[in-house]
Amino acid sequence: MATISLRKGNTRLPPEVNRVLYVRNLPFNISSEEMYDIFGKYGAIRQIRIGTNKDTRGTAFVVYEDIYDAKTAVDHLSGFNVANRYLIVLYYQQAKMSKKVDMKKKEDEIAKMQEKYGVSTKDK
Repeated sequence: MATISLRKGNTRLPPEVNRVLYVRNLPFNISSEEMYDIFGKYGAIRQIRIGTNKDTRGTAFVVYEDIYDAKTAVDHLSGFNVANRYLIVLYYQQAKMSKKVDMKKKEDEIAKMQEKYGVSTKDK
């Protein structure tokens, strides 16, 4: 009922608020059913993607049907304790994620160039 009154008012949301949430510090053995139980309390969920690779384990993306449901979930679940781990729930921001990927590509490129030309940074 509180979300309905929030929607009725002409409430402006901050620009970083969107329907996609990025969740970190999840237990590695969490199931998708448990994720739906935890995040489903705050609104209809369109999709949940749990990281399975070595570098994405413990993270997930949660996509809500409504932006206000996502905002409520962030407000209530940031710092929520799941299996003795405190969740970090953030709004997904494409620009920040792509910067991390670009930085990783640049580091890989530099490492390849150093290997190709026999340059070592350990001598410094």
